[in-house]
Amino acid sequence: MNTQNQSPESLTVNRRQFIKSSSLLAASAAAVSFPSILNAQAKPAFNAVIIGCGGRGGGAGKDFLEAAKIAGVEAKVVAVADAFPGQANRGKTEFGLPEDKCFSGFDSYVKALQVPGVNYAILAAPPGFRAPHFKACIEAGKNVFMEKPVAVDGPTCRMMYAAGEMAKQKNLKVAAGTQRRHQASYIETIKRIHAGEIGDVISLRAYWVNGGPIWHRGLRGNTDLERQVNNWYHYIWLCGDHICEQHVHNIDVCNWIMQAHPVKCWGLGARQQLGDQAGEIWDNFSVEFQYENGVRMHAACGQIKRSWSSVSEAVHGSKGMSNPGGSISPKGGQAWRFRGESSNPYVQEHVDLINAIVKNTELNETKNVTDSTLTAIMGREAAYSGAEVEWDAMLKSEFKYGPDLLYTDLSKLQWGSFRTLKPPMPSVHNIFSDPPTVPVA
Repeated sequence: MNTQNQSPESLTVNRRQFIKSSSLLAASAAAVSFPSILNAQAKPAFNAVIIGCGGRGGGAGKDFLEAAKIAGVEAKVVAVADAFPGQANRGKTEFGLPEDKCFSGFDSYVKALQVPGVNYAILAAPPGFRAPHFKACIEAGKNVFMEKPVAVDGPTCRMMYAAGEMAKQKNLKVAAGTQRRHQASYIETIKRIHAGEIGDVISLRAYWVNGGPIWHRGLRGNTDLERQVNNWYHYIWLCGDHICEQHVHNIDVCNWIMQAHPVKCWGLGARQQLGDQAGEIWDNFSVEFQYENGVRMHAACGQIKRSWSSVSEAVHGSKGMSNPGGSISPKGGQAWRFRGESSNPYVQEHVDLINAIVKNTELNETKNVTDSTLTAIMGREAAYSGAEVEWDAMLKSEFKYGPDLLYTDLSKLQWGSFRTLKPPMPSVHNIFSDPPTVPVA
């Protein structure tokens, strides 16, 4: 899939609309592809809260309701929460909620989780808020669907890992918005890769190169914090930079193939076309990651104007190569292409979560999505610093990009002034306990 000149929100809408071009075909495919739980003895009612009511939150809420119909369970959205009142009020127009169930403010997620009967939380606020929101949901005993990425630095990754372990102890089910893991073509292809159809993996590559530039909503709001949250995509503490916010999908596929995460990386990038535009993120990255067994993965992402673009992954093996989205090309053998039934992966991830809850089967994707998020963070810091960055150093880093309350009690954060980083970046070597050494060419 190639995408150009689209915002994250429009990309989400377009991908969600792609599968709906034929209602009859979609209904037929759903009957085959979605597991049914119609014969379950006890079918619980699913009462969801949506935390983060932008384009992703609204889309995920609709996907949840569609998944519930397919799975044969009763479901409704009973509350929404968002930092901004205007966004929270979308709960009234999109889900028919009363005004007193549309909560706003930084403490809105706490209020929404306290609504009686909530047993399913959809997390779609800016990624910088994901870790504290997820932690609160697990502490409150809620099953969770969360969009990616799930952290922006070492401390929020550690928060995610800890909350994921707590979810296991409480037997809570967790699914993430890395929808390729719920997509039939990827599942079947990667199963074949793991079975050895292209031999030993030699190298991988991952692209999320768009036509740019990155969307910007202008200077909305009366304070620095309001303007940053309105333009969350342009601030590291809120989005993790676009190598995390978007490229995490392709990185996750490579980690899935390797059944591991990289142990170190080095890379480069630039703030090339954004120039003096408000914000602090870069608009292109090129990073080489190395896994523990020596296999390397090249990852490139960009949000700059160019004639070539690609959103894809590829893996090269000792006996052939593969596009993990649906094809195998063995050396001297018969090529294989996925031709099975496909369901909408954005709905399928909710169906899988609902099934896991009803049937009490294992589903906790916290570690996978956090591993892939931390991989992207590691690549970002390698590009920022010009240094080789190791996994353990990144995970143990105490450097915090966000305000202190993000890591202690987000519900107490208030609108007001908040520092912003200005390009060129300050010394990113500060994220490490010991300054890293630049690798020798």
